[in-house]
Amino acid sequence: MSAEPEHTRLIKSLPPDTKAALTARSNSAGLRHLALYLAVLGACTAGIALQVPLWPLLMVPQGILLVFFFTLSHECTHQTPFRSKWLNEAAGHFCALAIALPFTWFRYFHLAHHKYTNDPERDPELEHGGRPETFSQWFLYLSGWGYWRGMAETIWRNAFGNIDSPYLPERSHADMRMEARLLLALYAAALPTLLMSPLVLWLWIVPLLIGQPFLRAYLLAEHGLCPPVANMLENSRTTFTNRLVRFLAWNMPYHAEHHSFPNVPFHQLPAFHAITQDHLISTSNGYGAFTADYVRELTR
Repeated sequence: MSAEPEHTRLIKSLPPDTKAALTARSNSAGLRHLALYLAVLGACTAGIALQVPLWPLLMVPQGILLVFFFTLSHECTHQTPFRSKWLNEAAGHFCALAIALPFTWFRYFHLAHHKYTNDPERDPELEHGGRPETFSQWFLYLSGWGYWRGMAETIWRNAFGNIDSPYLPERSHADMRMEARLLLALYAAALPTLLMSPLVLWLWIVPLLIGQPFLRAYLLAEHGLCPPVANMLENSRTTFTNRLVRFLAWNMPYHAEHHSFPNVPFHQLPAFHAITQDHLISTSNGYGAFTADYVRELTR
């Protein structure tokens, strides 16, 4: 029998009261974080809508805030941002509409990723090939083209095609089909507004395109250059960064910690990091440092 990976041994060694404290979920913590996030997004939205001086520059933070709804959706798949299940579900489906990421489908996709992290044969994040290995692949990845194409194909397939991925349980196929058709209906209903007013372009479409490279660079650091091993403290990367990035990403730069103990909500990850920091194997001192390391690998 193979030995348990280090992250499993570490979790098992924690006293029950420590585990209970680390996994305590909070509506108030989640709602405070979300309220501040939406307030900043609302300020950018108002600046663009009112065309304040230099308003086109606001489309950069607007886009970053929009695309980083991905990290809230990600947290909601684990039911951890809020204590209340309905709040997690509502937030997840709201994110689905904002960034074309069907939440019911993504829940199973992401849980399979946790089960088979960095396994080139079974991790669904790698099912259409590995991470970029050439500069052209890297630039295409950063553009977000793969994401938008992949989500369009997923939504259309879930709505009208065969739902047959092994990680998608048959009992949820009907829910995924309804979700995809509802998203398509809502986007179709929004199309006349898009055609009549350029405001939707400046507030949503263009910012999403601008923001996607920032999200792609962030996501590449989560597992890029990490080995395909069972130890979550090694196959996932913790990136040491500033409070602003941790705020945008709901503390997910503590990614090795998250993969080691997914039941820990975002607001408890700094405390869990204090426990795991001496056991971390894959780390980077910022996203610039990781990107430099990745570029060096591309040149080899």
